[in-house]
Amino acid sequence: MTELQAARAATAQERGVPMLELRDVAMHFRARGRGFRSTTVRALDGVTLTLDRGETVAIVGESGCGKTTLGRVSLRLLRPTAGQVVFDGEDVTRTPERRLKPFRRRAQGIFQDPFTSLDPYMTIGQIVEEPLVIHGAGAAAARRERVRWALDEVRLRPAEDFVDRFPHLLSGGQRQRVGIARALTLTPDYMLADEPVSMIDASSRAEILALLGELQERHRIGYLYITHDIATARHFAPTAAVMYLGRIVEQGPTRQLISDPLHPYTKGLLNAVPEPDPANRLAERIVLPGEAPSPANVPGGCRFHPRCPAFMAGLCDVVPPPIVRIDPLRSVECHLYGDDDHQRVREAEPPPDDTENTAQDGETV
Repeated sequence: MTELQAARAATAQERGVPMLELRDVAMHFRARGRGFRSTTVRALDGVTLTLDRGETVAIVGESGCGKTTLGRVSLRLLRPTAGQVVFDGEDVTRTPERRLKPFRRRAQGIFQDPFTSLDPYMTIGQIVEEPLVIHGAGAAAARRERVRWALDEVRLRPAEDFVDRFPHLLSGGQRQRVGIARALTLTPDYMLADEPVSMIDASSRAEILALLGELQERHRIGYLYITHDIATARHFAPTAAVMYLGRIVEQGPTRQLISDPLHPYTKGLLNAVPEPDPANRLAERIVLPGEAPSPANVPGGCRFHPRCPAFMAGLCDVVPPPIVRIDPLRSVECHLYGDDDHQRVREAEPPPDDTENTAQDGETV
């Protein structure tokens, strides 16, 4: 981080501005339909989220709910159809790609698949050094020293034994550590961790999460942790948000969200988690019926109403639910909590009109 960037970050922190703000973000894609028709895929619709330095927020939900799209928007790999992406008080939503380099230095990604996110034709040293080369950070000797430092930080020791290896010579856990080292070389303030342990063996998952926690303590990194595994979210992220079909339906402290879920969808997710108790072997569990609808055909009213066990005809299928503030740290989007005992943050609005997405895919280094 340059002195100017550090000064801006300190100023934003003094003002109490969150490091990352997503304000009513929508991300729509145009897809080919039948014949010559096209359809709109609503991957995100009105998502609001904040993340501070040194904080971890988990995004939990089924596959296809928009978790990864949200992460890509937060890194500005996708330009949102509507809403704002604000980093340290600066709106980067429409910033041209050529002017995003200062932001890219401070916002990095750790991706899900360690087998495809590393170039098989580059050595480990070249992979970890690549961000430094792109950003023109130091001379060759300084970059090599930085690479050794990053490998040491992620416990690939001694670093000299790894810099000349190729990815196919490493295990899945070691490859993911290389991905973390690559993201760490620029000492970012924000990291997107997109299911970083889902494709490695169980014995390595706890080690990787513990490593991410140690790096957070040493460097005050803020993590947006995307996962479908509620168990890892409980141990790694103090705060969690549950997504369903492009919207956050419940948000709050992770332990409260697990011990006392409010939204019927959150309850269904928790009921689907198996318990290691032999007495439950033949017990019937309550599971959510059906499959999540396609984001190209979003139901009217509450998006969850076709699967909801608490469905109220004439209300849930007609009126979008409000966001209700249960307490200062918890909110839920559900008609069950829309009485006067709770504060309505805002009345839910109909989804924005179909707009052709002009987002450009980018790369982060």
